[in-house]
Amino acid sequence: MSEHQSRGFLYTGSGDEGETALLGGSRVPKWDLQPQAYGALDEASSALGLARALTDRPETKESLVRAQRQLYRIMTELATGTGVEVKPAFLTTEGDVTALEEEIDRFGRDLQLGREFVLPGETSAGAAMDLARTIVRRGEREVARLARERGIGAGATLAYINRLSSLLFVLARYDEQAQGQRAPASNGAATPGGSVRRKR
Repeated sequence: MSEHQSRGFLYTGSGDEGETALLGGSRVPKWDLQPQAYGALDEASSALGLARALTDRPETKESLVRAQRQLYRIMTELATGTGVEVKPAFLTTEGDVTALEEEIDRFGRDLQLGREFVLPGETSAGAAMDLARTIVRRGEREVARLARERGIGAGATLAYINRLSSLLFVLARYDEQAQGQRAPASNGAATPGGSVRRKR
């Protein structure tokens, strides 16, 4: 048995020609809309993991790991080939979106937010959450295109990704406030406090 065969569980070489397999067996170029979409969310999950490792807030860690698990369900949906049924356990529901909105409201309830854009970087964990937020936003753009062109990831799936970026913004500010910090406004001016406004 060759070394390649004995270590095949670590690598297969099947993607060496620039293609990847979807669930169900069909193969597509690695730059296809589906790998682009679930690949961006895979990056987002890794960024969430970094934020989870950096925060010392147990409630934040719990929120982030829930989001990571949901992202893996979404990636399964997005990686399913044409004509293959997605198992119900991997479909995002309106209930998932509502639960995420409730988390946003809970974490944002006591936050003092300005009305200007903020500059990330006041705490390590907060900066990691802001980085994750921007990757989620890129994933949202990729899934929006996939939903428009192929009908994959539409509805509650796309809504969940949209709300997730809002949650990450709130969690970043929550971490900063818990450490007695506040992100500076992008225009350099002090800003009045405001309530959390859910992004649609």
